Amino acid sequence: MTEPRLKTWIWVSALIRRAEIAGAAAFVARKGEPDSGAVVVKIALLDGTARVWSSSYGRDGQRRWVKATGLDVVPDADAEAYVARARSRDSDLWIVEIEDRAGRDFLTEEKE
Repeated sequence: MTEPRLKTWIWVSALIRRAEIAGAAAFVARKGEPDSGAVVVKIALLDGTARVWSSSYGRDGQRRWVKATGLDVVPDADAEAYVARARSRDSDLWIVEIEDRAGRDFLTEEKE
């Protein structure tokens, strides 16, 4: 039996709060299915570039993150195009945007 998953709306709220505490701006660009919707996070570096992360679940039930636009930052227009394609494929998708000049994603930090 797998562990119950945290509802998406709670997880998104926590991510936004975490980013804001660290001094970044974060907001929900699109609300998805509140209990189990997938999440795409766009990190805007405020210099015309961005990075996009996409979530999925591993066999162990843990949320995994993939750099959806590759290892390097991409032009903001490319990031927006990825987000638009993802949104067109999944009507339950959440889209979170974080604006941070340092490019912090608040997803991949080591746990203490």
